[in-house]
Amino acid sequence: MTDIAASGEAGRVRDTSFFGHPKGLAILFFTEMWERFSYYGMRGLLVLYLTQHFLFSDEKSSIMYGAYTALVYVMTIIGGTLADRYLGQRKAVTFGAILLCLGHFGMAFEGTGSKEYVVTNGAEIEIQHEGRGDNRQLFVDLDGESRRVVFEQGTGDLQILETADTAKEPTAPVYQQIAKDDYTTRIERQQLYTNILYLSLAFIIAGVGYLKANISTIVGAIYDFDDPRRDSGFSLFYMGINLGSLLSSLTCGIIGIVWGWSYGFGLAGIGMLAGLVVFVWGKPLLLGRGEPPKPLAKNTEWTMYAIGVALVGICWLAIQYQSLVGYVLGGFGGALVLYVLFTAVVKLPSEERDRIFAAMFLILTSIVFWALFEQAGSSLNLFTDRHVDRGGVPASVFQSINAIYIILLAPVFAIVWQVLGSKGLEPSAPLKFGLGVVQVGLGFLVLVWGAASVGPEVAVPVVFIFLIYLLHTTGELCQSPVGLSAMNRLAPAHMASLIMGTWFFASATGNFAAGLIAAATGAEGVGEEAGRQVVMDVYSNVGWFAIGVGVFVMVISPLVKKLMHLDTLKDDALEGQAEAGLEAQEAGIHPTSRA
Repeated sequence: MTDIAASGEAGRVRDTSFFGHPKGLAILFFTEMWERFSYYGMRGLLVLYLTQHFLFSDEKSSIMYGAYTALVYVMTIIGGTLADRYLGQRKAVTFGAILLCLGHFGMAFEGTGSKEYVVTNGAEIEIQHEGRGDNRQLFVDLDGESRRVVFEQGTGDLQILETADTAKEPTAPVYQQIAKDDYTTRIERQQLYTNILYLSLAFIIAGVGYLKANISTIVGAIYDFDDPRRDSGFSLFYMGINLGSLLSSLTCGIIGIVWGWSYGFGLAGIGMLAGLVVFVWGKPLLLGRGEPPKPLAKNTEWTMYAIGVALVGICWLAIQYQSLVGYVLGGFGGALVLYVLFTAVVKLPSEERDRIFAAMFLILTSIVFWALFEQAGSSLNLFTDRHVDRGGVPASVFQSINAIYIILLAPVFAIVWQVLGSKGLEPSAPLKFGLGVVQVGLGFLVLVWGAASVGPEVAVPVVFIFLIYLLHTTGELCQSPVGLSAMNRLAPAHMASLIMGTWFFASATGNFAAGLIAAATGAEGVGEEAGRQVVMDVYSNVGWFAIGVGVFVMVISPLVKKLMHLDTLKDDALEGQAEAGLEAQEAGIHPTSRA
Protein backbone atom coordinates (compact mmCIF):
# COMPACT_ATOMS: atom_id res chain seq x y z
CA MET A 1 0.00 0.00 0.00
CA THR A 2 1.27 3.50 -0.75
CA ASP A 3 0.00 7.02 -0.30
CA ILE A 4 0.89 10.46 -1.54
CA ALA A 5 2.87 12.50 0.92
CA ALA A 6 0.99 15.35 2.45
CA SER A 7 4.11 17.44 2.75
CA GLY A 8 7.42 17.84 1.07
CA GLU A 9 8.02 17.32 -2.63
CA ALA A 10 4.78 17.31 -4.57
CA GLY A 11 3.66 13.92 -5.81
CA ARG A 12 6.15 12.00 -3.73
CA VAL A 13 4.99 8.45 -3.01
CA ARG A 14 5.51 6.95 0.41
CA ASP A 15 5.42 3.29 1.27
CA THR A 16 2.84 2.52 3.98
CA SER A 17 2.91 -1.28 3.79
CA PHE A 18 3.89 -1.96 7.44
CA PHE A 19 1.24 -0.40 9.69
CA GLY A 20 1.48 2.78 7.68
CA HIS A 21 5.28 2.62 7.52
CA PRO A 22 7.86 1.45 4.94
CA LYS A 23 8.45 -2.29 4.47
CA GLY A 24 12.03 -1.68 5.58
CA LEU A 25 10.80 -0.92 9.09
CA ALA A 26 9.38 -4.44 9.32
CA ILE A 27 12.81 -5.89 8.54
CA LEU A 28 14.47 -3.70 11.15
CA PHE A 29 11.69 -4.38 13.67
CA PHE A 30 12.07 -8.16 13.50
CA THR A 31 15.87 -8.06 13.28
CA GLU A 32 16.07 -6.01 16.46
CA MET A 33 13.35 -8.06 18.14
CA TRP A 34 15.35 -11.26 17.62
CA GLU A 35 18.61 -9.57 18.62
CA ARG A 36 17.04 -8.39 21.88
CA PHE A 37 15.52 -11.85 22.31
CA SER A 38 19.00 -13.36 22.20
CA TYR A 39 20.63 -10.67 24.33
CA TYR A 40 18.09 -10.60 27.15
CA GLY A 41 17.59 -14.37 27.02
CA MET A 42 21.28 -14.78 27.69
CA ARG A 43 21.49 -11.92 30.19
CA GLY A 44 18.65 -13.22 32.35
CA LEU A 45 20.55 -16.48 32.85
CA LEU A 46 24.09 -15.11 33.00
CA VAL A 47 24.57 -14.35 36.71
CA LEU A 48 22.77 -17.54 37.72
CA TYR A 49 24.97 -19.46 35.28
CA LEU A 50 28.15 -17.92 36.66
CA THR A 51 27.27 -18.63 40.29
CA GLN A 52 25.63 -22.05 39.92
CA HIS A 53 27.52 -23.71 37.06
CA PHE A 54 30.99 -22.16 37.16
CA LEU A 55 30.77 -21.54 40.93
CA PHE A 56 32.12 -18.01 40.77
CA SER A 57 31.44 -16.05 43.94
CA ASP A 58 28.64 -13.51 44.02
CA GLU A 59 31.24 -10.77 44.08
CA LYS A 60 33.19 -12.12 41.10
CA SER A 61 30.01 -12.78 39.10
CA SER A 62 28.61 -9.31 39.74
CA ILE A 63 31.82 -7.54 38.73
CA MET A 64 32.06 -9.71 35.60
CA TYR A 65 28.45 -8.87 34.75
CA GLY A 66 29.12 -5.17 35.26
CA ALA A 67 32.24 -5.27 33.08
CA TYR A 68 30.32 -7.16 30.40
CA THR A 69 27.45 -4.65 30.20
CA ALA A 70 29.87 -1.70 30.37
CA LEU A 71 31.92 -3.07 27.47
CA VAL A 72 28.73 -3.49 25.42
CA TYR A 73 28.15 0.26 25.58
CA VAL A 74 31.78 1.10 24.85
CA MET A 75 31.75 -1.12 21.77
CA THR A 76 28.66 0.60 20.38
CA ILE A 77 30.66 3.82 20.17
CA ILE A 78 33.45 2.08 18.26
CA GLY A 79 31.07 0.13 16.00
CA GLY A 80 29.06 3.23 15.19
CA THR A 81 32.16 5.25 14.33
CA LEU A 82 33.58 2.58 12.00
CA ALA A 83 30.24 2.24 10.22
CA ASP A 84 29.76 6.00 9.81
CA ARG A 85 33.23 6.51 8.32
CA TYR A 86 33.90 3.34 6.37
CA LEU A 87 31.73 0.23 6.50
CA GLY A 88 28.19 1.55 6.33
CA GLN A 89 25.42 0.56 8.70
CA ARG A 90 24.02 -2.39 6.72
CA LYS A 91 27.33 -4.26 6.49
CA ALA A 92 28.09 -3.44 10.12
CA VAL A 93 24.75 -4.86 11.27
CA THR A 94 25.30 -8.03 9.24
CA PHE A 95 28.79 -8.51 10.63
CA GLY A 96 27.61 -7.79 14.16
CA ALA A 97 24.83 -10.36 13.82
CA ILE A 98 27.33 -13.01 12.71
CA LEU A 99 29.53 -12.29 15.75
CA LEU A 100 26.47 -12.47 17.98
CA CYS A 101 25.43 -15.85 16.58
CA LEU A 102 28.92 -17.21 17.28
CA GLY A 103 28.84 -15.82 20.81
CA HIS A 104 25.37 -17.06 21.72
CA PHE A 105 25.94 -20.54 20.36
CA GLY A 106 29.28 -20.63 22.18
CA MET A 107 27.42 -20.08 25.45
CA ALA A 108 25.63 -23.38 24.85
CA PHE A 109 28.89 -25.31 25.43
CA GLU A 110 28.77 -25.61 29.19
CA GLY A 111 30.85 -28.70 29.98
CA THR A 112 30.16 -30.71 33.12
CA GLY A 113 30.49 -27.75 35.46
CA SER A 114 32.98 -26.75 38.10
CA LYS A 115 33.76 -28.85 41.15
CA GLU A 116 33.84 -27.53 44.71
CA TYR A 117 35.85 -29.05 47.53
CA VAL A 118 35.65 -28.34 51.24
CA VAL A 119 38.99 -28.59 53.03
CA THR A 120 38.82 -29.22 56.78
CA ASN A 121 41.20 -30.85 59.24
CA GLY A 122 43.53 -31.78 56.41
CA ALA A 123 40.79 -33.68 54.55
CA GLU A 124 39.20 -32.65 51.24
CA ILE A 125 35.55 -33.43 50.55
CA GLU A 126 33.91 -32.90 47.14
CA ILE A 127 30.58 -31.10 47.18
CA GLN A 128 28.30 -32.24 44.37
CA HIS A 129 26.08 -29.52 42.90
CA GLU A 130 22.87 -30.83 41.35
CA GLY A 131 20.01 -28.99 39.67
CA ARG A 132 19.40 -25.31 38.90
CA GLY A 133 17.35 -22.57 40.48
CA ASP A 134 14.92 -23.87 43.11
CA ASN A 135 16.02 -27.44 42.41
CA ARG A 136 19.69 -26.76 43.10
CA GLN A 137 20.98 -28.85 45.98
CA LEU A 138 24.36 -29.83 47.39
CA PHE A 139 25.49 -33.30 48.45
CA VAL A 140 28.60 -35.10 49.69
CA ASP A 141 29.55 -38.75 49.81
CA LEU A 142 30.70 -39.24 53.38
CA ASP A 143 31.16 -42.41 55.37
CA GLY A 144 29.68 -44.50 52.58
CA GLU A 145 26.45 -42.49 52.26
CA SER A 146 25.18 -39.55 50.20
CA ARG A 147 24.34 -36.67 52.52
CA ARG A 148 22.75 -33.24 51.97
CA VAL A 149 24.92 -30.16 52.52
CA VAL A 150 23.55 -26.83 53.69
CA PHE A 151 25.49 -23.57 54.10
CA GLU A 152 23.83 -21.83 57.03
CA GLN A 153 22.65 -18.32 56.23
CA GLY A 154 24.23 -15.64 58.34
CA THR A 155 26.95 -17.68 60.05
CA GLY A 156 28.33 -19.42 56.97
CA ASP A 157 28.65 -22.66 58.94
CA LEU A 158 28.54 -25.82 56.87
CA GLN A 159 25.99 -28.46 57.87
CA ILE A 160 26.19 -32.05 56.64
CA LEU A 161 22.84 -33.77 57.22
CA GLU A 162 22.30 -37.40 58.16
CA THR A 163 20.68 -38.25 54.82
CA ALA A 164 20.31 -37.01 51.26
CA ASP A 165 17.19 -35.08 52.27
CA THR A 166 15.90 -33.44 49.08
CA ALA A 167 13.08 -31.41 50.63
CA LYS A 168 13.13 -27.67 49.97
CA GLU A 169 13.36 -27.17 53.73
CA PRO A 170 15.30 -30.28 54.87
CA THR A 171 14.28 -31.84 58.17
CA ALA A 172 17.01 -34.48 58.52
CA PRO A 173 19.18 -34.08 61.62
CA VAL A 174 22.67 -32.64 61.33
CA TYR A 175 25.35 -35.31 60.96
CA GLN A 176 28.27 -32.90 61.18
CA GLN A 177 28.56 -29.12 61.51
CA ILE A 178 31.74 -27.32 60.53
CA ALA A 179 32.23 -23.73 61.66
CA LYS A 180 33.04 -21.15 59.01
CA ASP A 181 36.51 -20.58 60.42
CA ASP A 182 37.29 -24.30 60.33
CA TYR A 183 37.01 -24.90 56.62
CA THR A 184 38.06 -23.44 53.29
CA THR A 185 36.80 -24.12 49.81
CA ARG A 186 38.61 -24.90 46.58
CA ILE A 187 37.12 -24.65 43.11
CA GLU A 188 38.27 -26.76 40.21
CA ARG A 189 37.05 -25.37 36.90
CA GLN A 190 37.27 -26.85 33.41
CA GLN A 191 39.68 -24.40 31.82
CA LEU A 192 38.51 -25.17 28.27
CA TYR A 193 34.89 -24.32 29.01
CA THR A 194 35.84 -21.33 31.14
CA ASN A 195 37.77 -19.94 28.15
CA ILE A 196 34.79 -20.71 25.89
CA LEU A 197 32.63 -18.68 28.29
CA TYR A 198 34.99 -15.69 28.12
CA LEU A 199 35.31 -15.96 24.34
CA SER A 200 31.55 -16.24 23.86
CA LEU A 201 30.95 -13.11 25.95
CA ALA A 202 33.63 -11.33 23.91
CA PHE A 203 31.91 -12.24 20.64
CA ILE A 204 28.60 -10.96 22.02
CA ILE A 205 30.14 -7.68 23.20
CA ALA A 206 31.79 -6.99 19.84
CA GLY A 207 28.67 -8.12 17.96
CA VAL A 208 26.41 -5.78 19.90
CA GLY A 209 28.90 -2.99 19.21
CA TYR A 210 28.61 -3.44 15.46
CA LEU A 211 24.86 -4.10 15.42
CA LYS A 212 23.19 -1.87 17.97
CA ALA A 213 25.18 1.21 17.12
CA ASN A 214 23.86 1.10 13.59
CA ILE A 215 20.44 -0.49 13.26
CA SER A 216 18.71 2.53 14.84
CA THR A 217 20.52 4.73 12.34
CA ILE A 218 19.02 2.72 9.47
CA VAL A 219 15.57 3.21 11.01
CA GLY A 220 16.05 6.95 10.75
CA ALA A 221 17.48 6.66 7.23
CA ILE A 222 14.36 5.00 5.76
CA TYR A 223 12.41 8.22 6.43
CA ASP A 224 12.85 11.66 4.96
CA PHE A 225 13.54 14.36 7.53
CA ASP A 226 10.17 15.97 6.95
CA ASP A 227 8.30 12.65 7.14
CA PRO A 228 5.73 12.95 9.96
CA ARG A 229 5.90 9.18 10.52
CA ARG A 230 9.44 9.24 11.94
CA ASP A 231 8.55 9.41 15.63
CA SER A 232 5.86 6.76 15.44
CA GLY A 233 8.23 4.61 13.39
CA PHE A 234 10.79 4.73 16.21
CA SER A 235 8.01 3.94 18.68
CA LEU A 236 7.18 0.77 16.72
CA PHE A 237 10.84 -0.12 16.52
CA TYR A 238 11.33 0.21 20.27
CA MET A 239 8.24 -1.85 20.92
CA GLY A 240 10.02 -4.60 18.99
CA ILE A 241 12.94 -4.25 21.40
CA ASN A 242 10.73 -4.81 24.40
CA LEU A 243 8.76 -7.58 22.71
CA GLY A 244 12.02 -9.46 22.17
CA SER A 245 13.00 -8.90 25.80
CA LEU A 246 9.62 -10.15 27.00
CA LEU A 247 9.60 -13.28 24.85
CA SER A 248 13.14 -14.26 25.80
CA SER A 249 12.50 -13.97 29.55
CA LEU A 250 9.46 -16.24 29.19
CA THR A 251 11.24 -18.83 27.05
CA CYS A 252 15.03 -18.82 27.42
CA GLY A 253 14.74 -18.13 31.13
CA ILE A 254 12.41 -21.04 31.82
CA ILE A 255 14.10 -23.51 29.46
CA GLY A 256 17.56 -22.65 30.82
CA ILE A 257 16.53 -23.37 34.41
CA VAL A 258 14.20 -26.32 33.83
CA TRP A 259 15.94 -28.17 31.00
CA GLY A 260 19.55 -27.01 31.19
CA TRP A 261 21.81 -24.03 30.63
CA SER A 262 22.81 -25.12 27.13
CA TYR A 263 19.16 -25.27 26.01
CA GLY A 264 18.43 -21.75 27.26
CA PHE A 265 21.55 -20.26 25.69
CA GLY A 266 21.06 -22.33 22.55
CA LEU A 267 17.54 -20.95 22.13
CA ALA A 268 18.97 -17.43 22.45
CA GLY A 269 21.41 -18.32 19.67
CA ILE A 270 18.58 -19.59 17.46
CA GLY A 271 16.81 -16.28 18.02
CA MET A 272 19.87 -14.33 16.88
CA LEU A 273 20.22 -16.57 13.83
CA ALA A 274 16.59 -15.78 12.97
CA GLY A 275 17.41 -12.07 13.21
CA LEU A 276 20.39 -12.48 10.86
CA VAL A 277 18.29 -14.39 8.32
CA VAL A 278 15.56 -11.74 8.42
CA PHE A 279 18.06 -8.92 7.90
CA VAL A 280 19.90 -10.57 5.01
CA TRP A 281 16.67 -11.65 3.34
CA GLY A 282 15.16 -8.19 3.71
CA LYS A 283 18.12 -6.25 2.30
CA PRO A 284 16.23 -5.21 -0.88
CA LEU A 285 13.48 -3.63 1.24
CA LEU A 286 15.96 -1.19 2.77
CA LEU A 287 16.25 0.51 -0.64
CA GLY A 288 19.98 1.14 -0.37
CA ARG A 289 19.85 2.73 3.08
CA GLY A 290 22.83 2.22 5.35
CA GLU A 291 25.38 1.64 2.59
CA PRO A 292 28.99 2.85 2.95
CA PRO A 293 29.41 6.64 2.77
CA LYS A 294 31.75 6.16 -0.20
CA PRO A 295 32.70 3.22 -2.43
CA LEU A 296 34.33 0.64 -0.21
CA ALA A 297 37.51 -1.03 -1.37
CA LYS A 298 37.79 -4.74 -0.56
CA ASN A 299 40.90 -4.29 1.50
CA THR A 300 39.19 -1.55 3.54
CA GLU A 301 36.14 -3.73 4.13
CA TRP A 302 38.22 -6.67 5.29
CA THR A 303 40.22 -4.31 7.51
CA MET A 304 36.98 -3.33 9.26
CA TYR A 305 36.18 -7.00 9.84
CA ALA A 306 39.72 -7.61 11.09
CA ILE A 307 39.27 -4.77 13.57
CA GLY A 308 36.11 -6.53 14.75
CA VAL A 309 38.02 -9.75 15.33
CA ALA A 310 40.73 -7.79 17.17
CA LEU A 311 38.03 -6.23 19.36
CA VAL A 312 36.84 -9.74 20.22
CA GLY A 313 40.36 -10.52 21.44
CA ILE A 314 40.53 -7.34 23.50
CA CYS A 315 37.14 -8.06 25.06
CA TRP A 316 38.22 -11.63 25.77
CA LEU A 317 41.07 -10.26 27.89
CA ALA A 318 39.00 -7.48 29.46
CA ILE A 319 36.23 -9.80 30.64
CA GLN A 320 38.86 -11.82 32.52
CA TYR A 321 40.56 -8.81 34.11
CA GLN A 322 37.55 -6.77 35.11
CA SER A 323 39.49 -4.27 37.24
CA LEU A 324 41.22 -3.03 34.10
CA VAL A 325 37.82 -2.12 32.66
CA GLY A 326 37.23 0.20 35.60
CA TYR A 327 40.58 1.93 35.15
CA VAL A 328 40.00 2.38 31.41
CA LEU A 329 36.51 3.75 31.97
CA GLY A 330 37.73 6.10 34.66
CA GLY A 331 40.74 7.37 32.72
CA PHE A 332 39.06 7.69 29.34
CA GLY A 333 35.85 9.04 30.84
CA GLY A 334 37.68 11.72 32.78
CA ALA A 335 39.63 12.74 29.67
CA LEU A 336 36.42 12.82 27.62
CA VAL A 337 34.63 15.06 30.12
CA LEU A 338 37.59 17.42 30.32
CA TYR A 339 37.81 17.61 26.53
CA VAL A 340 34.09 18.40 26.19
CA LEU A 341 34.27 21.09 28.87
CA PHE A 342 37.46 22.58 27.38
CA THR A 343 35.83 22.71 23.94
CA ALA A 344 32.73 24.35 25.40
CA VAL A 345 34.68 27.01 27.32
CA VAL A 346 37.24 27.85 24.63
CA LYS A 347 35.41 27.42 21.33
CA LEU A 348 31.68 27.94 21.85
CA PRO A 349 29.61 31.11 22.26
CA SER A 350 28.00 31.65 25.64
CA GLU A 351 24.60 30.05 25.01
CA GLU A 352 26.00 26.93 23.36
CA ARG A 353 28.56 26.68 26.16
CA ASP A 354 25.80 26.81 28.76
CA ARG A 355 23.88 24.08 26.95
CA ILE A 356 26.95 21.84 27.05
CA PHE A 357 27.21 22.46 30.81
CA ALA A 358 23.56 21.45 31.17
CA ALA A 359 24.11 18.34 29.04
CA MET A 360 27.13 17.31 31.13
CA PHE A 361 25.09 17.70 34.32
CA LEU A 362 22.43 15.35 32.93
CA ILE A 363 25.11 12.92 31.77
CA LEU A 364 26.70 12.73 35.22
CA THR A 365 23.26 12.26 36.82
CA SER A 366 22.55 9.38 34.45
CA ILE A 367 25.55 7.47 35.84
CA VAL A 368 23.83 7.32 39.23
CA PHE A 369 20.58 6.14 37.65
CA TRP A 370 22.11 3.33 35.58
CA ALA A 371 24.33 2.15 38.42
CA LEU A 372 21.18 1.43 40.42
CA PHE A 373 18.79 0.45 37.64
CA GLU A 374 21.14 -2.21 36.32
CA GLN A 375 20.96 -4.21 39.54
CA ALA A 376 18.09 -5.97 37.76
CA GLY A 377 20.31 -8.44 35.92
CA SER A 378 22.77 -9.07 38.77
CA SER A 379 22.08 -8.61 42.49
CA LEU A 380 18.31 -8.30 42.15
CA ASN A 381 18.24 -11.43 39.98
CA LEU A 382 20.17 -13.35 42.65
CA PHE A 383 18.01 -11.94 45.45
CA THR A 384 14.86 -13.00 43.60
CA ASP A 385 16.29 -16.48 43.15
CA ARG A 386 17.28 -16.95 46.80
CA HIS A 387 14.97 -14.92 49.01
CA VAL A 388 11.63 -14.35 47.25
CA ASP A 389 8.49 -16.49 47.37
CA ARG A 390 8.22 -17.03 43.61
CA GLY A 391 5.78 -19.92 43.63
CA GLY A 392 8.22 -22.10 41.71
CA VAL A 393 8.63 -19.60 38.82
CA PRO A 394 12.33 -19.35 37.75
CA ALA A 395 13.98 -16.12 38.82
CA SER A 396 15.09 -15.35 35.26
CA VAL A 397 11.43 -15.01 34.20
CA PHE A 398 11.10 -11.90 36.36
CA GLN A 399 13.46 -10.14 33.95
CA SER A 400 10.39 -9.80 31.72
CA ILE A 401 8.56 -7.49 34.14
CA ASN A 402 10.40 -4.38 32.98
CA ALA A 403 9.57 -5.09 29.34
CA ILE A 404 5.89 -5.64 30.20
CA TYR A 405 5.73 -2.38 32.11
CA ILE A 406 7.48 -0.56 29.25
CA ILE A 407 4.99 -1.84 26.67
CA LEU A 408 2.08 -0.83 28.91
CA LEU A 409 3.37 2.48 30.23
CA ALA A 410 5.49 4.00 27.43
CA PRO A 411 2.42 5.13 25.43
CA VAL A 412 0.88 6.50 28.65
CA PHE A 413 3.98 8.56 29.43
CA ALA A 414 4.13 9.86 25.86
CA ILE A 415 0.51 11.02 26.11
CA VAL A 416 1.00 12.54 29.56
CA TRP A 417 4.01 14.57 28.41
CA GLN A 418 2.11 15.79 25.35
CA VAL A 419 -0.94 16.79 27.38
CA LEU A 420 1.14 18.59 30.00
CA GLY A 421 3.17 20.24 27.25
CA SER A 422 0.03 21.60 25.56
CA LYS A 423 -0.90 23.24 28.87
CA GLY A 424 2.58 24.55 29.57
CA LEU A 425 2.96 22.20 32.55
CA GLU A 426 5.42 19.62 31.22
CA PRO A 427 8.36 19.16 33.63
CA SER A 428 11.76 20.17 32.32
CA ALA A 429 14.35 17.53 31.43
CA PRO A 430 16.37 18.14 34.64
CA LEU A 431 13.21 17.82 36.75
CA LYS A 432 12.33 14.55 34.99
CA PHE A 433 15.85 13.30 35.66
CA GLY A 434 15.46 14.07 39.35
CA LEU A 435 12.11 12.28 39.42
CA GLY A 436 13.69 9.28 37.70
CA VAL A 437 16.52 9.00 40.25
CA VAL A 438 14.08 9.39 43.16
CA GLN A 439 11.91 6.59 41.80
CA VAL A 440 14.79 4.15 41.33
CA GLY A 441 15.85 4.82 44.93
CA LEU A 442 12.29 4.48 46.21
CA GLY A 443 12.05 1.10 44.47
CA PHE A 444 14.91 -0.26 46.59
CA LEU A 445 13.39 1.14 49.78
CA VAL A 446 10.01 -0.45 49.01
CA LEU A 447 11.76 -3.83 48.69
CA VAL A 448 13.66 -3.24 51.95
CA TRP A 449 10.43 -2.31 53.77
CA GLY A 450 8.66 -5.31 52.28
CA ALA A 451 11.39 -7.68 53.46
CA ALA A 452 11.36 -6.16 56.95
CA SER A 453 7.58 -6.47 57.18
CA VAL A 454 7.63 -10.29 56.97
CA GLY A 455 10.65 -10.98 59.16
CA PRO A 456 14.07 -12.48 58.38
CA GLU A 457 12.92 -16.11 58.31
CA VAL A 458 10.05 -15.63 55.84
CA ALA A 459 10.51 -15.42 52.06
CA VAL A 460 9.79 -11.96 50.67
CA PRO A 461 6.36 -11.78 48.97
CA VAL A 462 6.73 -11.59 45.20
CA VAL A 463 4.53 -8.47 45.05
CA PHE A 464 7.51 -6.42 46.23
CA ILE A 465 9.52 -7.57 43.21
CA PHE A 466 6.70 -6.31 40.98
CA LEU A 467 6.73 -3.02 42.89
CA ILE A 468 10.49 -2.41 42.59
CA TYR A 469 10.35 -3.10 38.86
CA LEU A 470 7.34 -0.77 38.52
CA LEU A 471 9.13 2.12 40.21
CA HIS A 472 12.34 1.45 38.28
CA THR A 473 10.43 1.40 34.98
CA THR A 474 8.59 4.66 35.67
CA GLY A 475 11.95 6.13 36.64
CA GLU A 476 13.44 4.84 33.39
CA LEU A 477 10.68 6.51 31.36
CA CYS A 478 11.44 9.79 33.14
CA GLN A 479 15.15 9.47 32.42
CA SER A 480 16.18 7.44 29.39
CA PRO A 481 14.13 8.77 26.45
CA VAL A 482 14.20 12.25 27.93
CA GLY A 483 17.99 12.11 28.20
CA LEU A 484 18.52 11.06 24.61
CA SER A 485 16.16 13.77 23.43
CA ALA A 486 18.01 16.37 25.52
CA MET A 487 21.39 15.32 24.12
CA ASN A 488 20.05 15.67 20.59
CA ARG A 489 18.67 19.14 21.24
CA LEU A 490 21.43 20.62 23.38
CA ALA A 491 24.46 19.58 21.34
CA PRO A 492 25.53 21.95 18.54
CA ALA A 493 25.71 20.30 15.13
CA HIS A 494 29.49 19.91 15.08
CA MET A 495 29.47 18.26 18.55
CA ALA A 496 26.43 16.00 18.12
CA SER A 497 28.37 12.74 17.83
CA LEU A 498 30.77 13.72 20.63
CA ILE A 499 27.97 14.48 23.09
CA MET A 500 26.05 11.35 22.12
CA GLY A 501 29.21 9.29 22.58
CA THR A 502 29.70 10.89 26.01
CA TRP A 503 26.09 10.03 26.92
CA PHE A 504 26.56 6.37 26.12
CA PHE A 505 29.99 6.26 27.68
CA ALA A 506 28.32 7.46 30.87
CA SER A 507 25.92 4.53 30.49
CA ALA A 508 28.93 2.22 30.29
CA THR A 509 30.35 3.77 33.46
CA GLY A 510 27.01 3.36 35.21
CA ASN A 511 26.84 -0.30 34.24
CA PHE A 512 30.33 -0.94 35.60
CA ALA A 513 29.44 0.87 38.82
CA ALA A 514 26.36 -1.35 38.97
CA GLY A 515 28.67 -4.36 39.08
CA LEU A 516 30.59 -2.88 42.01
CA ILE A 517 27.38 -2.21 43.92
CA ALA A 518 26.14 -5.73 43.20
CA ALA A 519 29.49 -7.10 44.40
CA ALA A 520 28.93 -5.36 47.74
CA THR A 521 25.76 -7.43 48.19
CA GLY A 522 27.58 -10.73 47.60
CA ALA A 523 29.55 -13.11 49.71
CA GLU A 524 33.32 -12.92 49.74
CA GLY A 525 34.09 -16.55 49.13
CA VAL A 526 32.91 -19.32 46.90
CA GLY A 527 30.49 -21.66 48.59
CA GLU A 528 28.80 -18.76 50.38
CA GLU A 529 25.67 -17.01 49.30
CA ALA A 530 24.92 -13.48 50.33
CA GLY A 531 22.72 -13.28 53.38
CA ARG A 532 19.42 -11.49 52.94
CA GLN A 533 20.26 -8.80 55.49
CA VAL A 534 23.52 -7.96 53.70
CA VAL A 535 21.61 -7.28 50.49
CA MET A 536 18.95 -5.26 52.32
CA ASP A 537 21.57 -3.10 54.02
CA VAL A 538 23.18 -2.25 50.68
CA TYR A 539 19.79 -1.61 49.05
CA SER A 540 18.77 0.66 51.93
CA ASN A 541 21.95 2.71 51.61
CA VAL A 542 21.76 3.10 47.82
CA GLY A 543 18.03 3.79 48.01
CA TRP A 544 18.41 6.72 50.40
CA PHE A 545 21.45 7.94 48.46
CA ALA A 546 19.45 7.95 45.22
CA ILE A 547 16.58 9.86 46.82
CA GLY A 548 19.05 12.43 48.12
CA VAL A 549 20.64 12.84 44.68
CA GLY A 550 17.23 13.00 43.00
CA VAL A 551 15.93 15.67 45.37
CA PHE A 552 19.11 17.71 44.81
CA VAL A 553 18.67 17.46 41.04
CA MET A 554 15.03 18.54 41.35
CA VAL A 555 15.94 21.51 43.56
CA ILE A 556 18.53 22.89 41.13
CA SER A 557 16.56 21.90 37.99
CA PRO A 558 15.43 25.54 37.39
CA LEU A 559 19.08 26.60 37.21
CA VAL A 560 19.95 23.76 34.82
CA LYS A 561 16.90 24.58 32.70
CA LYS A 562 18.08 28.19 32.53
CA LEU A 563 21.41 26.97 31.15
CA MET A 564 19.55 25.25 28.29
CA HIS A 565 18.33 28.60 26.86
CA LEU A 566 15.20 26.92 25.51
CA ASP A 567 13.80 30.25 24.33
CA THR A 568 16.54 30.56 21.70
CA LEU A 569 16.89 26.86 20.86
CA LYS A 570 16.09 26.04 17.23
CA ASP A 571 15.21 22.72 15.64
CA ASP A 572 17.86 22.26 12.98
CA ALA A 573 16.84 18.81 11.71
CA LEU A 574 20.48 17.86 11.69
CA GLU A 575 21.42 14.53 10.21
CA GLY A 576 22.81 12.17 12.75
CA GLN A 577 21.29 13.77 15.83
CA ALA A 578 17.91 12.10 16.00
CA GLU A 579 19.47 8.86 14.81
CA ALA A 580 22.80 9.07 16.52
CA GLY A 581 22.60 5.37 16.65
CA LEU A 582 22.11 3.30 19.64
CA GLU A 583 18.92 3.43 21.53
CA ALA A 584 17.44 4.96 24.59
CA GLN A 585 18.59 2.14 26.84
CA GLU A 586 15.53 0.06 25.94
CA ALA A 587 13.25 2.89 26.97
CA GLY A 588 10.61 1.71 24.57
CA ILE A 589 9.77 5.02 22.92
CA HIS A 590 11.45 7.42 20.59
CA PRO A 591 12.57 10.46 22.56
CA THR A 592 10.23 13.23 21.51
CA SER A 593 9.74 15.12 24.76
CA ARG A 594 11.04 18.62 25.04
CA ALA A 595 14.32 19.32 26.72
